[in-house]
Amino acid sequence: MMIGSGLSNQTGAAIGSHAFPVLGPVGVVAVRQYVAAIVLLAIGRPRPRTFTWWQWRPVVGLAVVFGTMNLSLYTAIDRIGLGLAVTLEFLGPLCVALAAARRRVDACCALIAAAAVVTLMRPRPSADYLGMGLGLLAAVCWASYILLNRAVGRRVPGAQGSAVAAALSALMFLPVGIAVVVRQPPTVSAVAYAVTAGVLSSAVPYLADLFTLRRVPAQAFGLFMSVNPVLAALVGWVGLGQNLGWAEWTSTGAIVAANALSILTRRG
Repeated sequence: MMIGSGLSNQTGAAIGSHAFPVLGPVGVVAVRQYVAAIVLLAIGRPRPRTFTWWQWRPVVGLAVVFGTMNLSLYTAIDRIGLGLAVTLEFLGPLCVALAAARRRVDACCALIAAAAVVTLMRPRPSADYLGMGLGLLAAVCWASYILLNRAVGRRVPGAQGSAVAAALSALMFLPVGIAVVVRQPPTVSAVAYAVTAGVLSSAVPYLADLFTLRRVPAQAFGLFMSVNPVLAALVGWVGLGQNLGWAEWTSTGAIVAANALSILTRRG
């Protein structure tokens, strides 16, 4: 189930990239937000009228971060490829995990990850620093997403908070969707790619992770999450023909190893 979730997420992003020439990354993200909202509203069945301001604050923050994270990631994918974009985005949860630690091994893991980032962003003629910057922005958003999700989980029962946040994010992208349609009427295939991306990258991983966490310890789940950059690189290579050089593969492996080492050496 964990392998299926990871492959579904990265395959969805790869399929969504086929709609970039027509809808652009922002249009694909808009459709993904709509799909995520429909799925989460059906699962969470929220009652927003009962929310207090204390509950609304993290929910609104989560909605903004959710949309910004997906938009920056998909724009980065368009510019620097799936594997590199997801590798940079993965620094978000890694930093959250390392920030709460006080061990020497975690300091070593942080240094490994930092060295990998320096290698990925080294000066070279083909470097797309805007794309890399967007990947790092996605990492900041993912870290914020984790922290806000914790706050929402503590303040709002069940999946109601996540469902309302997804709905708010979809509403924020509604003008974007209208503008994309008015500017250039989308083709059926482009819409199909975008909807498929929404289902594979939002609905399937959410449900799979929900069932997985009932059977798998959180530590093992977190360890498997570190494989996502590798899965993204493989999907980008096989599905999109996006080849990474030895430096990119080495840096990706170093970031994955840093996360794995940090998790495997934890006690309890």
